Amino acid sequence: MKKKPIVPATVLTGFLGAGKTTLLTHLLTQPHGYKCAIIINEFGSVGIDHQIVVGTDEEIVELSNGCLCCRVRGDLVKSIEGLFDRAKKFDYIIIETTGLADPSPISYTFFQENFANRVRLDAIVTVVDARHIEKSLSEAPEASAQVAFADVLLLNKTDLVDRSALERITARLRRMNRLAQIHRTERSQIDVGKILNVRSRDLSAPTIPLEAQTHDEHCSHSDHDHDHSHDCGHDHDHGHADHGHHDDTVKSFVLTEERPLDLKKTEQWLAELLGKSGEQIYRSKGILHIKGQAKRVVFQGVQMMFDNVPDRFWNPGEKRQSQLVFIGRDIDEVAIRQGFAECVAA
Repeated sequence: MKKKPIVPATVLTGFLGAGKTTLLTHLLTQPHGYKCAIIINEFGSVGIDHQIVVGTDEEIVELSNGCLCCRVRGDLVKSIEGLFDRAKKFDYIIIETTGLADPSPISYTFFQENFANRVRLDAIVTVVDARHIEKSLSEAPEASAQVAFADVLLLNKTDLVDRSALERITARLRRMNRLAQIHRTERSQIDVGKILNVRSRDLSAPTIPLEAQTHDEHCSHSDHDHDHSHDCGHDHDHGHADHGHHDDTVKSFVLTEERPLDLKKTEQWLAELLGKSGEQIYRSKGILHIKGQAKRVVFQGVQMMFDNVPDRFWNPGEKRQSQLVFIGRDIDEVAIRQGFAECVAA
């Protein structure tokens, strides 16, 4: 019997009013070639989003009895299982969360054993309202978590802020999440290929965009394409006027080491670190240069769960080094750097 292909799933999240439903409508009206099944989660007994997303052939499963990320998380599992039990065929799942959803337990859903050979989390896409995100980050912890867990950040409504604010916000998002690709958009308009089937959660996916580009969907060159927040492994404020005026509890940082690591020490350190501080460390990902190992080792963690596997052989002339990114809330960067340094092979 021919093995059925694993179905990718994209989670759309973002704070209230950021433009998630506009993005969903846009995705479903583009010629992307997928037969999508849609799961929409809303507060209240009467759903509105499913009435807005019209004129499509996609199947919509609406959850209207609470938030996916808390007490009705089981409903998400049942809804996904129900999709596979239905007669209609689909090859992609899109989940739109409420504006108050924490992506963490949603991502854990895809670690369910019964999903292992049926569905995979492709990416968490977070829509960010450029005009209101700074206020949301200051007042709502959910907004920070949505930024931290994202694989793709859509900095939306860029037409409503000036250039200096846009650069300031972009730099702040990059400090919070060094793993995510950032795309600037108006009215959530974006090339579908940058949202669907990007395979950002695969261990074999590109690991750390140290020279992360911020993409503007509306300017071919322009002011917006010159992103002052390119990451070189250190935090730079680039002279923005908000220096020191906000203290994000969610941050990200990069560890780099050219000396080879001891595999046992590294695995033990990661297990102890994520076991102790996993709730604070939202995401972690990296490439490890292991002593005596001819292949790169790719590591990826979601809070307390992590995996590391041999990847490809190091290319001739390729610089062999370890690079890890950690994203989290109130994490002890000094202690993590110290522990990492102790993993260097003798």
